[in-house]
Amino acid sequence: MKGYLWTGGPGSPASEAPAEEGRLAAWEAIAVDAVGNVIEFWGFKRNQGRVWALLYLRGEPLTAGEIERELDLSKGGVSMLLRDLERWGVIQRVRLPNDTAWRYAAETDLVRMVTHVIEEREAGFVARIRADLAEARRLAETSSEVPHERLARLEKMATLAEHVERALRLFIKTSRLDVSGVLSVFRDEGGASRREKR
Repeated sequence: MKGYLWTGGPGSPASEAPAEEGRLAAWEAIAVDAVGNVIEFWGFKRNQGRVWALLYLRGEPLTAGEIERELDLSKGGVSMLLRDLERWGVIQRVRLPNDTAWRYAAETDLVRMVTHVIEEREAGFVARIRADLAEARRLAETSSEVPHERLARLEKMATLAEHVERALRLFIKTSRLDVSGVLSVFRDEGGASRREKR
């Protein structure tokens, strides 16, 4: 598991350093890096989070060149990051009146943004897991060597994946996350019955 990179607190070099021309202010750098660390923890690229956070905090569209300078990133790196973020639907390309350059603005509806990312990534991932578990169950059921207890555990795994997918689909439709079905699968019926006998 990836750890969270602590960037310092009051009195740290990051919080005391003055802002340079074309660079982030100390408070902005800390906020942008914090979002980058969370995004990396979730399995995305750290700089994807930093780019989105910069655009969100500024509240105005920036050009690719401005993003490069503010975050000290390469032109090619920013180009790839912007393409990825557009595909995820977390930034939009815009053109201001009387301006020939493309600019990029952050999606500001956080619920819609998270919902879109979950729909694109997590929901598809869980669907693939369900398909794999279904195939594993089919193969196990055709084998005479798999004990009933193991089949039951495999069934429990498949049920868990089904509940996770259902919870994600519900969140995508309603922005409400119901994990009650997921939690019920975790309960150990055998352990519960053993505790009752005591």
